[in-house]
Amino acid sequence: MKNNLGLKELSDKELQERLEVEQMQLVKMKINHAVSPLENSNVLRTARKNIARIHTEIRMRQLNSEASKVE
Repeated sequence: MKNNLGLKELSDKELQERLEVEQMQLVKMKINHAVSPLENSNVLRTARKNIARIHTEIRMRQLNSEASKVE
């Protein structure tokens, strides 16, 4: 996948920190876009997708840890 962002290599703590940073950047971009339109509004879409990718990786790790506890 070309947009994997190297999420699998990050630890759980680093992943949470990355999520917080991405969410803060998205909020700032939305505010800036409301005041004066961004040159390329697709960056908002890309930021949302990156946040979703991080959430997906976190969820996958949770499910994997639950599955390993059951075994």
